[in-house]
Amino acid sequence: MEMYNPAHPGIILKEEVLEPLGIGVAEAALKLGVSRQTLSGVLNGRIGITPNMALRIAKSFNTTPDVWLREQLAYDLWRAKQNIDLSDVQVIAM
Repeated sequence: MEMYNPAHPGIILKEEVLEPLGIGVAEAALKLGVSRQTLSGVLNGRIGITPNMALRIAKSFNTTPDVWLREQLAYDLWRAKQNIDLSDVQVIAM
């Protein structure tokens, strides 16, 4: 089932993981081995979660990278569907 307007996974990370643990951006960035600016971009939904970042998050928070990448894919695909016009695309094969 397709989700309606899924949240950016960085916002999920911020609101459902970091905030409940009382971990700020600077501390999390240090522990993840990324710059504060990069992590801030992710947490504020300006930067997508890359495979590299997904691996770091998964190790730090005992999850799997697949979870974060699936969330990013769902977010990106939903956004693309809102902005693309496929009316000029022709079916080649079925």
